[in-house]
Amino acid sequence: MTKKSNIYVAGHRGLVGSAIVRKLKNLGYTNIITRTSKELDLRDQQKVEQFFATQNIDFVFLAAAKVGGINANNSYPANFLYDNLMIQTNVIHAAYKYNIKKLLFLGSSCIYPKLCPQPIREEFLLTGALEPTNDAYAIAKIAGIKMCQSYNKQYGTNFIACMPTNLYGPHDNFDLEHSHVLPALLRKFYTAKKNNKPTVTVWGTGTPYREFLHVDDLADALIFLMQHYNGTDIVNIGTGSDVTIANLANIIKDATRYTGAICFDPNKPDGTPKKQLNIDRIKKLGWEPQIPLSAGIAQTLDWCLKNNIFE
Repeated sequence: MTKKSNIYVAGHRGLVGSAIVRKLKNLGYTNIITRTSKELDLRDQQKVEQFFATQNIDFVFLAAAKVGGINANNSYPANFLYDNLMIQTNVIHAAYKYNIKKLLFLGSSCIYPKLCPQPIREEFLLTGALEPTNDAYAIAKIAGIKMCQSYNKQYGTNFIACMPTNLYGPHDNFDLEHSHVLPALLRKFYTAKKNNKPTVTVWGTGTPYREFLHVDDLADALIFLMQHYNGTDIVNIGTGSDVTIANLANIIKDATRYTGAICFDPNKPDGTPKKQLNIDRIKKLGWEPQIPLSAGIAQTLDWCLKNNIFE
């Protein structure tokens, strides 16, 4: 992938896609191709094929997806399954049909079994039952992985797939109803601080462990893999460490300078008890994360305030 390669970033307005575009531009890549969902509905096979037929694309970062937290996944499983299956099927098949040099598919750590050994190694895929609150999304992502591997096997394509852990950072979804835990808590604590609320309620017991990767670290890893990895095996991307939701809440409490109390609601779902990725594979390739969690949260809060996200 050279500085003048034609690089299509699918989902460039999202958390991951926007970080990929930022990183590519910072590195001096000049031919970055993007389309909004209004300009190109990736669920429409005919429009996707017309797009690939006319753009002379060399490389694809497939970061477009329908995403959400526990509540959204649990409430709209059919949407998560249909939209993601259609998006990835259309893009992957078009990449094969129009001889794309290389495609990188973004999966998710939720593809792994709910109760598999920790930290989670890539070979644990399909060795047990999924977490039921987001199994529809996970099944779609597993289908995308298998599609990349199958096209490589049958057609000799160079489609790679990586599994990031929980992500956060600029351009995340901070909507309380549909966002993931970290951005939701960031908004909750900031709003409570602003409105002098005496308590902040956190879903669940606070005991589950989660791993959080800043999206700028992820973008760095994705470009690294696009340049240095050509295997069919999936690759985990994470930090190699995790924290409890209770600890996360306290880090965010400190970042927002909130002085009230934290209350936990055990009537809300906890989700998977622990989900930490083993990142030995990508570390052996030569990549490691650089952004500590507390610094990343502070940077994300600063971005939110500068862009009036919580107003």
